[in-house]
Amino acid sequence: MQFSLLPDDGGGPAFANSQLQSADPGRWPVHPSWQAVTDPFFSGAVGQGLLAFLRQRLAAGAVIFPPQPMRALELTPLKSVRVVILGQDPYHGRGQAEGLAFSVAPGVAVPPSLRNIFKELAREPLALDSCFLMTQGSLLSWASRGVLLLNTCLTVEEGKPASHARRGWETLTDAAISAVSGAPGRVIFMLWGAHAQSKRTLIDETRHTVLCANHPSPLSALRPPVPFIGCGHFSEANRILSEE
Repeated sequence: MQFSLLPDDGGGPAFANSQLQSADPGRWPVHPSWQAVTDPFFSGAVGQGLLAFLRQRLAAGAVIFPPQPMRALELTPLKSVRVVILGQDPYHGRGQAEGLAFSVAPGVAVPPSLRNIFKELAREPLALDSCFLMTQGSLLSWASRGVLLLNTCLTVEEGKPASHARRGWETLTDAAISAVSGAPGRVIFMLWGAHAQSKRTLIDETRHTVLCANHPSPLSALRPPVPFIGCGHFSEANRILSEE
């Protein structure tokens, strides 16, 4: 597997102007390999509480993104995960979020953190199939090649970052991280920033590789202790994967 700057057509129309329509997990497809994680969550007390909260916010007229909260678990089967990149919560601008951490729907302007991710890719020749002017910010092709792009909170309200934090999603995504850690095979976890690194306790580091750096946000990408720009994570991941 190689990380690449090759443009992606998103596999279909952009999610512009799309938003969550229903608090019904039956309408949020996941790959069958994840159902042992998702089904107990939504049938349990925390999952039921989360769904009640989402129903209440929708009834109040809240605009919630993305339209498919669990798209990362739909596109990347558990058995296919080779790399995990953790985000915090979805983009809160209309038409941006497509259910994958750091990724935006095709045709949407590339946000600053994702621009820095592409900058880091561009300076790592071992990480690229091809490097040229980026035209889109969708990372759908990564998800289809074994990169689990997982936000720890899976919904957000328009213009209100972290508005759905600590409402229950973290219980589900912690379980997903633990499932990856417990599955056969070696996985590379890229933990960028303090929030992602707080999940390190869920990972069996005797079996998996954990790469840590600052968050790619312009506020921290160049700062110590481990600047994101220059971290070399993509080249290191490809080196490890090429040896397997």
